[in-house]
Amino acid sequence: MIGLNTLRTGALAVALLLVPAAAALAQNTVRPEVGKPLQAADSLFKAKKYREALAKVAEADAASGKTPYETYVITRTRGSIAAAAGDHAAAARDFEAVIATNRNTGAEQLKLIQAVAGLHYHAKDYAKSASWAARYQKEGGTDPAMQTLVVQSHFLMNDCGAVAKAVGTGNGRRPSEQELQMLANCYNKQKDSTGYVAAIERLVTLYPKKEYWTDLLNRVQKKAGFSDRLSLDVFRLKLATGNVTTAGDYLEMAQLAIQAGFPAEAKAVVDKGYEAKVLGNGKDAERHQRLRDLVAKRLAEAAQARAQAEKDAMADKAGDALVAIGYSYVSEGAPQKGLAIMEQGIKKGGLKRPDDAKLLLGIAQLQGGAKSRGLQTLQGVHGKDGTADLARLWILLGQRG
Repeated sequence: MIGLNTLRTGALAVALLLVPAAAALAQNTVRPEVGKPLQAADSLFKAKKYREALAKVAEADAASGKTPYETYVITRTRGSIAAAAGDHAAAARDFEAVIATNRNTGAEQLKLIQAVAGLHYHAKDYAKSASWAARYQKEGGTDPAMQTLVVQSHFLMNDCGAVAKAVGTGNGRRPSEQELQMLANCYNKQKDSTGYVAAIERLVTLYPKKEYWTDLLNRVQKKAGFSDRLSLDVFRLKLATGNVTTAGDYLEMAQLAIQAGFPAEAKAVVDKGYEAKVLGNGKDAERHQRLRDLVAKRLAEAAQARAQAEKDAMADKAGDALVAIGYSYVSEGAPQKGLAIMEQGIKKGGLKRPDDAKLLLGIAQLQGGAKSRGLQTLQGVHGKDGTADLARLWILLGQRG
């Protein structure tokens, strides 16, 4: 389950729009029997004596023959005091009554609607909170916090369908990171793995943080049927997403690259480890240096044997050796030459594992700057042993760049 940032109450912009009784009296809009207790309520409100303030509002409300405007001022004042006192449900009821009078228009009416949405949220009446926030948007409100409020209200009601609908609404609207976090966690609570992964994939596309990639990579490796032979491919994706961070990670990836016959890739990994000052330090510094020396030795041996290796690969009926040689060139910084050789190998056919070869070609094309070709190649990887899953993640990474 990913971390979820809680909705900040300040972002709700709950507008507690108190109408000062003194101002109303100055305009001769209310009678003294209403205005005087409201004026007293105003002073008590400012002194944060909310219980006493509400008692004065009740005194004003007890006056007989109240005009519609007097009722409006009383209700709005009481709602503001109730909200300040923390009685959000009572405040919401009063502000709803104020809105129903239609005495307010434009921006002020929107602020009141926004206040009601926030008050219901604080009162834990999430259905009403979502409804009023949606009304705010429908009537032209543009505060993005209200969209988040819609999503979070449905999230707290465990209504993943409504969360998904809210996150996906809007013509081309970019959902916030928090909205997608809520969607992912909603699916996670319902043990809907497919929905959860889809939400995390949107997160890594729009907000490519390391923690989201870590989650996806862990899930791919734990998936039933995932092949251990793809460990180096997993590390390649980890390296590209900033998830190779420890000395153990760098050492294991380099060793896997050597075993796979890619000393140039191993050298690049070891060099990154040294540049990050993760390798070459501490009690294992000598071990790190031995690996670095081994990588240099294997790289020199590969260079000496390359001419014969290429000759043998060209003569081979299968294209696996050409694919490997081509990837070595890409790792050495010669992508144009390397990609051409890899494509030649795949075209030759007879591959031991065609999806592995396509996955490696797609990765090489992305690494070598042939992005559109790489994405197209990766879309053609359909292996059920983990290759298709890794290809999908590389596509997400490629689309982000």
